[in-house]
Amino acid sequence: MNPALDKLKPYPFERMRSLFDNIEPNAEYTPINLSVGEPKHPTPALIKDALISQLDTLSNYPLTKGSDSLRESIAAYLRRRYQLQQIDSTNQVLPVNGTREALFAIAQCLVERKPDATVLMPNPFYQIYEGAALLAGTKPVYLNTTRNNGFLPDIDSVTQEQWRHCQLIYLCSPANPSGTVAPAAMLERLLDLSDQHQFTIISDECYAEIYKQGATPPLGLLEVAQATGRTDYRNCLVFHSLSKRSNAPGLRSGFVAGDANLLKQFLKYRTYHGSAMSPPTQYASTCAWQDDQHVVENRKLYSEKFSATIDILKPATGIETPDAGFYLWLNISEPDAQFAKRLYQQYNVTVLPGSYLSRECDGINPGAGYIRIALVADLAQCVDAAKRIRDCIEQ
Repeated sequence: MNPALDKLKPYPFERMRSLFDNIEPNAEYTPINLSVGEPKHPTPALIKDALISQLDTLSNYPLTKGSDSLRESIAAYLRRRYQLQQIDSTNQVLPVNGTREALFAIAQCLVERKPDATVLMPNPFYQIYEGAALLAGTKPVYLNTTRNNGFLPDIDSVTQEQWRHCQLIYLCSPANPSGTVAPAAMLERLLDLSDQHQFTIISDECYAEIYKQGATPPLGLLEVAQATGRTDYRNCLVFHSLSKRSNAPGLRSGFVAGDANLLKQFLKYRTYHGSAMSPPTQYASTCAWQDDQHVVENRKLYSEKFSATIDILKPATGIETPDAGFYLWLNISEPDAQFAKRLYQQYNVTVLPGSYLSRECDGINPGAGYIRIALVADLAQCVDAAKRIRDCIEQ
């Protein structure tokens, strides 16, 4: 048995189920679940039709590397979205079965198992980062993201010794849960540090297409790398998914792009891992990456929900619309688990306690006192939930 399995912490939703165990929610209210970041908007017809049209190809073994047309559609998307002038669909793009699988697997592939090896990550974080580090035989190093540092990982607080031992750093931009977008200066600093210490920058950009209507799209790591003259994108890998962009979490489709040398090794790893996307999924994904109109419509729906819920919550909490993503990271005036329990019991609304997304580091849990609200339900439900949350806060 892999001894590192004993180091894995309970997943946030497992902890939440324990928190709500034996509690009867107020039956006067219809239940509204805003705890899980699972998109609820309809999956576009173009994806469903594409899947159905290719069912006969289930008789074929798929290529782990993906079809030429899928990789080229992804490269074309990167050219449109990030103005990448040089992106080689053959060597710098690799389709994956959703970013969750790939974000975990990349650490197993790239981490060199040294006694002092570490993997850096933001805190709060997507728990896959921590599990990937632990099962790769390394030590997670948590970088607190708080209001005081703009909800960005404080990379200037990392010591030279920590950088020397760093194998990977996970970023999430736009961030889960705060929605903060990493600025160019921070990414440029990380690129310089990766040159000095030879670690890989893993940028989880799965929320990159959900941002304010009319706002400048969030920066991407490869975009910044190109601006600094790194057209080989060395030490850089970005992870994108159709789950949020196209409301297709069940499709399990995404991609990794960047450093061709790293992707060559990752392809080798995944060939042995058996992680090939089915032919119908590859075709449907090709169609999805080629189309931007459904993404514009999806963004509009989230913008409407943000506008409506912020109007309700701001007078009671002072909350502002985040840069991007579909979460509200709401500061409350009591312990977050206690508030989430009370909200569920009295108002039948489920939200995730912020402390469940974090680890104690430097004497604090940076998620404590926050709740994460996923605006994934329809507009009417989000508005109703916001009113109940406001009432619970003002009670």
